Amino acid sequence: MSNSSRYYMRILVILVAAVILEGCSSTRKAMRSPEARLMEMHDRWQGVPYVLGGTTRNGVDCSAFVMIVMREQFGINLPRTTREQMRVGVRVRQSRLRVGDLVFFQTGRSTFHVGIMLDNKRFLHASTSRGPMISSLDERYWSQRYLRARRVMR
Repeated sequence: MSNSSRYYMRILVILVAAVILEGCSSTRKAMRSPEARLMEMHDRWQGVPYVLGGTTRNGVDCSAFVMIVMREQFGINLPRTTREQMRVGVRVRQSRLRVGDLVFFQTGRSTFHVGIMLDNKRFLHASTSRGPMISSLDERYWSQRYLRARRVMR
């Protein structure tokens, strides 16, 4: 085998290995539970400040955070604003919430907030006071403002 043939064979082996490794990382991601994937995003984004209209790690608002989490972890493309997100997916009763459902709250006369369910009571969201965090539907503030939920994951 000539030197150029060996060179191209090494390149081919490297490319095949890269494709296999990429497939393994995608498979590993898909095998993790949805809750584990959401907790990963909580850990990654914790400490990022809330900024109205923000869409980056320099500052993020609730709907941008939900949009980013759902796109990166589940490949689901959501609209940018809370109002638009309220129209996506199918309506879900509060008694039937599951991991990945979007939960919506009315926080003012015409202002809304969105989060993503982690389990039967906890949800991940970007709060105005602490940025990305976990809260409970049982907390008085959230239970009094709960509006509806939408299922965007199958």
